[in-house]
Amino acid sequence: MPTLTTTDALAAFCARAAAHDYVTVDTEFLRERTYYAKLCLVQLAVPGDGPEDAVLVDPLVEGLDLSPLWALMADEGVTKVFHAARQDLEIFWTDGSVIPAPLFDTQVAAMVCGFGEQVGYETLVRKIAKGSVDKSSRFTDWSRRPLSDAQKRYALADVTHLRVVYDSLREQLARNGRTAWLEEEMAVLRDPATYEVQPEDAWKRLKMRNPTPRFVAVAAELAAFREHHAQTRNVPRSRVFKDDALLELASNKPKDDAELGKSRLLLREARKGDVAKGILEAVARAEAVPKESLPKPPRPKARDQINAALADLLRVLLKAKAEEAGVAQKLIATASDLDDIAAGARDGDWNRGWRAEVFGADALRLCEGRIALACEGHKVRIVPL
Repeated sequence: MPTLTTTDALAAFCARAAAHDYVTVDTEFLRERTYYAKLCLVQLAVPGDGPEDAVLVDPLVEGLDLSPLWALMADEGVTKVFHAARQDLEIFWTDGSVIPAPLFDTQVAAMVCGFGEQVGYETLVRKIAKGSVDKSSRFTDWSRRPLSDAQKRYALADVTHLRVVYDSLREQLARNGRTAWLEEEMAVLRDPATYEVQPEDAWKRLKMRNPTPRFVAVAAELAAFREHHAQTRNVPRSRVFKDDALLELASNKPKDDAELGKSRLLLREARKGDVAKGILEAVARAEAVPKESLPKPPRPKARDQINAALADLLRVLLKAKAEEAGVAQKLIATASDLDDIAAGARDGDWNRGWRAEVFGADALRLCEGRIALACEGHKVRIVPL
C-alpha cells in the first residue's frame, strides 16, 4: 500500500496520472474541533490494477508540498472522479485555491442514472463493481500516526472500486444521452461561491419563525460576528455559541455584561472576553440601525396560498416523470419546489435545463389546465386537454 511522503514522490505520481484520462480521488479529514477541515489523507488512483496505480498521500508529513497535487487537480486534460465530492472540493479550494476540473461526481451521476437519492458509495460498489467495502475504519481519527494496515486498505478502497463505478456510470450516461445533464449538476460544485461563507450572509442559515425586522437585524449582526470569529480562530461556529443561544440573544438584546449573564442558553465561555464583547457590540450595532433601514424579514410561505390539490397532483406527476426518466425525484424537484409551484411560482431550478425537459414543462402545463393525469394499470399517464 504505497504511501507518498515526499514532494518528489508525489510529483512523480501526479506526472503519471496526467497521462491518463482520469484519476479517482478521495480524502480523509477531521472537522469536529475546527472551522475548516483538517486534511489528513488523500487517496488517488489511475486506471490499472497494479500496486503503483493507487496511492495514499500523507499531507501531515513535515515538508511535503502539495503543489503537484493542486496542479493535477487543475489539469483540464484529466477528469477528477469523486463520490459525494462537496466536502472534498471545499478542502481543495480552502487549502489549495483550486477546484478540480473537469469533475465527475459518481453520487450525482448515480442519481441521474436512476440509482436513487444520495446513493452511498458502498451501494454502488456492491451493485456495479460487485465488491464490498470494509467499514471497520470508517469512524477513525485520521490525524493519528502511524496509520494501520486496516486504515490504509479502507482508504484505498475508496478510490480503487471507484474506477469501476466511474467507467460504468460514464458509459450509462453516454448511452442515455445524459452526459450534459451531469455537466449541469457539476456547475454548482465547480463554483467557488459554493464553499465560501460570507459573515454578512451567515444569518440566512438561521431558522427564524415570524421574526420582526429588528430581530432580524440583531440576528444578522450576531451571526456575522460569530462567523468571523469562528473563521479567524478556526473553531466551529457552535463553539462560539449555538443557534439557539443566538436566537435567544436576538430576542433579549442584552446591553451589558449583567444582562448577558442572564442568558439561559449561552455557554459560560461566551459570557466573557472577546466573545462577550463581540456579542454586545453586535447587538448595539443592530439597535442603532434606523427603523427605515431595517432588513425585511423573510416572508414565510402562506399555507393558504398553496393549492393543496394541485400540490398533490404535482407530486404524482413528479413521481411518474422520475420513474419514466429513471432519475431520483429529489434531483428534479424538492417538496418545497412543488409547494412553490402550487402557490404560483413559474420559475426555478426545476424549470431549467434538463429538469424542464423531464418535469418543468409538464408541471406548467398541468397548472395551466392543458394536461390531466390518468391511471393506466399501475402507471400514470399524461392526457392532453
